Amino acid sequence: MARASKTPSLEAPRGRRSGVSGVLGPRTSQPSRDRFGRFTEWIARAMGTPGFLVALSLFCAAWLAWNTLMPVELRFDSAANGFTALTLMLSLQASYAAPLILLAQNRQDDRDRVQIEQDRQRAERNLADTEYLAREVVALRMAISDLTDGLVTKETLRAELRTALDRLESDERPDSR
Repeated sequence: MARASKTPSLEAPRGRRSGVSGVLGPRTSQPSRDRFGRFTEWIARAMGTPGFLVALSLFCAAWLAWNTLMPVELRFDSAANGFTALTLMLSLQASYAAPLILLAQNRQDDRDRVQIEQDRQRAERNLADTEYLAREVVALRMAISDLTDGLVTKETLRAELRTALDRLESDERPDSR
């Protein structure tokens, strides 16, 4: 058999010690809240399934059949008392089911709250990005209009050159004055 190494391993986080020996390992004294939360969610999901309802109905039917059809010596819950043990078992199951379902709903509410906050932050970032892009588009449009205002087209250039040529020709003729 291999010996346990005294040097810390990378399999467990630093500082988590269990037991008196100080060997690194997971803590077993307190159950994890997350583990219990996952358990409550599993219970809530399982209790809402048709399989659970069918199994509970079959269990109750078997209980009732056993305690009505079997010989009196083998019966453990009498019909004369209204199947008190079955009633107590179902009440106990319901008394544990309701808080577990509420705990699972509280966890879901917490997750929903976090998701809503993340969605709100994402929407704010998207709005800021959209406003920035809109400002940039306006700036580009303004720059393009400034460029096109100062831009000389061929026709404008030709007309200006013709006018200049006409003035030059008219200035060269002495009789025009």
